[in-house]
Amino acid sequence: MASNPNPFLDFDVTRMMSDFRVPGFDTEALMAAQRRNIEALTKANQLAAEGMQAVMRRQAEIMRQTMEEASRMMGSIAQAGGPERQAVKQAEVAKTAFEAAIANMKEIADLMARANQDTYAVINKRVAEGMDEVRALMAKAADAKTGPKA
Repeated sequence: MASNPNPFLDFDVTRMMSDFRVPGFDTEALMAAQRRNIEALTKANQLAAEGMQAVMRRQAEIMRQTMEEASRMMGSIAQAGGPERQAVKQAEVAKTAFEAAIANMKEIADLMARANQDTYAVINKRVAEGMDEVRALMAKAADAKTGPKA
């Protein structure tokens, strides 16, 4: 087995970062914060996926309902009688179909907006927490360097 000629594959980031330690800076707290960032992103991705699955399920249900309704309406047009009555029935069917399409689009848009809001809320909360954590870490590092404030 040949040795790998790429030196970057054997690179140890933690060893390199230990050479750049900042006095008074809590790297463990930083790593814990990063872990929470990843957890928040994972949760946000999960919420986004669940939201899109709900949208797709609802779209499939709408499609099924639309096909059933179209079949039923075509039967009612055929049974309407003469051409004038069929034209009136077609206009009614077109109006009903248009109204249903608008209502369905609004429902899908609402589902998507809700999914996006839930996802955004997770990320927004974690960003705010992360900023507070960084502020606290920097204050702690400054205190360690200059001594506590009186």
